[in-house]
Amino acid sequence: MRGLVIIPTYNEIVNISLILDAVYEQNLGLDILIVDDNSPDGTADYVKKRQARESRLKLIERPGKMGLGTAYVAGFKYAIAEGYDFVFEMDADFSHDPRDLGRLMKKIGEYDFVIGSRYIDGISVVNWPLKRLMLSYFAAWYTRVITGMPIKDPTGGFKCWSIDVLKAIDLDKVKSGGYSFQIEMNFKAWKKDFRYCEIPIIFVERREGTSKMSKNIVYEAIFMVWKLRLRSILGRI
Repeated sequence: MRGLVIIPTYNEIVNISLILDAVYEQNLGLDILIVDDNSPDGTADYVKKRQARESRLKLIERPGKMGLGTAYVAGFKYAIAEGYDFVFEMDADFSHDPRDLGRLMKKIGEYDFVIGSRYIDGISVVNWPLKRLMLSYFAAWYTRVITGMPIKDPTGGFKCWSIDVLKAIDLDKVKSGGYSFQIEMNFKAWKKDFRYCEIPIIFVERREGTSKMSKNIVYEAIFMVWKLRLRSILGRI
C-alpha cells in the first residue's frame, strides 16, 4: 500500500523543513507531495534542494496563487496517475499534528475516507480567537442543516482518502477552495455512499506564518452548501 501526503504551500519557508522532518519521523513509509503556488519566499526552491537527497519528496510548482482547492485537486490527479492507494490532506503549518497520520492511516482500510475532526468529541481547537471558533463551529452546523450530511466537521482539512473515492469523483468539476472545497469533497463522497469515519484531533493555530483565511473563503462556503443541495436534488452530483 502506497500513501501520499499532499501539503499545499504558499510562503511557508519558516515551516517547510520542520513539517517535512515531522512527517518522515513517523516512519510510515509515506511520500510527500508539496504543491507550491510560486511562493515568493523560496519555499519551492528549498523543496527542490531537499529532493536531491530524498526520493520520497515530490513537488508540483504552479505559476501563482491559485487556491487551496485547486492545489489539492492537482495533488489528487498526481496520486491517481502515479498509482497511490491512499492520500492525505495536511496543512504545512502544524495545525495538523503529524503524529496523527498513523491514526488516520489505520482506519483507511476499514473506511473509504477518514476525517480528523475538531468537533466529534466536543471542541478540540487551541489558540483560536472566540470569533473564529464560533464561525467555524457555526459553519459546520450550517452545513449539516442545509445539506443533510451528518459529518460533524465538514470543513476540516486533515483527511485521508482511499484512491477509489478520488477516482469516483469528477475532479475537473471541483472548483471551490478553502472551507467550501472540503465541504464539496465530503458531500460528493457521502452522496456516492462511500464509508467514512471521524476521529478526534486537536487542531492548533499555526505556529508561524500568516493565515490564508479571508472573507471571500467564508462567503464561498455559505453559498456552496446551497449549490450542493440544489445539485443533489437535480441529480447532478
